[in-house]
Amino acid sequence: MAEFKRLLVTGAAGFVGSNYVRYALGHHPDWEVVVLDKLTYAGNLANLGDLLERITFLHGDIASPADVRQAMEGVDAVINFAAESHVDRSLQEPRTFVRTNVEGTLVLLEEARRRAVRRFLQVSTDEVYGDLSGTARRSLETDPLRPRSPYSASKAAAEFLVASYGASFGLDVVVTRGANTYGPYQYPEKIIPLFITNALQGLALPLYHDGSAVRDYLHVEDHCAGIDLVLHRGVAGEAYNLGARLQVTGTEIARRILSLLRKPSSLIRFVADRPGHDYRYSVDTAKARSLGWVRHWDFDAGLEQTVRWYETHEDWWRRLPRGVS
Repeated sequence: MAEFKRLLVTGAAGFVGSNYVRYALGHHPDWEVVVLDKLTYAGNLANLGDLLERITFLHGDIASPADVRQAMEGVDAVINFAAESHVDRSLQEPRTFVRTNVEGTLVLLEEARRRAVRRFLQVSTDEVYGDLSGTARRSLETDPLRPRSPYSASKAAAEFLVASYGASFGLDVVVTRGANTYGPYQYPEKIIPLFITNALQGLALPLYHDGSAVRDYLHVEDHCAGIDLVLHRGVAGEAYNLGARLQVTGTEIARRILSLLRKPSSLIRFVADRPGHDYRYSVDTAKARSLGWVRHWDFDAGLEQTVRWYETHEDWWRRLPRGVS
């Protein structure tokens, strides 16, 4: 297992990144952790509030060579969580997604190559595989990438850049492709936190079309454990799927959340579908499990834990800026 001393975590004031920093400091207490985050609408220092004395926080942009140069000083591994990640926003502001997700990744790779960083882990998404609706199969890491939104296209492009730096320059690179992730500290634009916070306020839960789109929901702690395992044990140049092997529709998500909060089903609203909507994602996780990754959270327990977290952290989510939902 590879050992590291000083880790750069980009985008760690966001949802999965902040949970990973919490996981890393719990499992690797001797690590020095540097965080680089632009603090966009979804980046929130409160996500790291109890950890700030144990990390080095830098406010900066991964697309800025000067910011990245400062952040990567003395670092022996990089995990890139920093990304624009909401499909609906990508339909409205695709250039923003290309700048951060593609150009930003390139800047990080260039600096990592210059400094001969020992390992670069790119956090990607199962959405790069495209829509699996109409099939019963699960995506394999060897499948072609067929992204269908500006968001997933930008993440696929970033993956190709990462792979090219491994092949062309010998940089040690690995990729994780995570399923839809949920849990504490998620900005309420994704379906689960949006529906929880809307239900708590008595607001509608908007479901695209007929609510039949299927997702594979992975608890953030399991996602972080998988990323950490790939960082240490993943084979250079390889990608690893991380998913829960679930098939949950949007309608089921809405009904479960309303039941947990004892809210009426009349809050469900069906709305016009979004362009290019992918109706099914599912990944085969055998490769990650062969490294020793084990999923601990079942969906019932994970969803209830998440609902109760938002229910008891109203002061956290009510202070957040609201935009596209």
